[in-house]
Amino acid sequence: MANLTITVDDETLKRARMRALALGTSVNAILAEHLKAFASERATQGRALQRLVILAEENKRAGGRERAKVRGGRGWSRDELHER
Repeated sequence: MANLTITVDDETLKRARMRALALGTSVNAILAEHLKAFASERATQGRALQRLVILAEENKRAGGRERAKVRGGRGWSRDELHER
């Protein structure tokens, strides 16, 4: 595991330590959790985008509007979608 050094003003660190203590954890654990989430965000977005592309392709193959009708959904005309 790697060590990381950050610079933060004394008052912020004091408040962070008090809040971490109240939560039963440490500033180090909180920062590590945030860094993990930050580092994995791009991978999560990539998976979501891949799933969106797959769904779009499935919808396109199924005929889009026709599929909505088959599933009990409502299809809209172009005029209805762009109604002003």
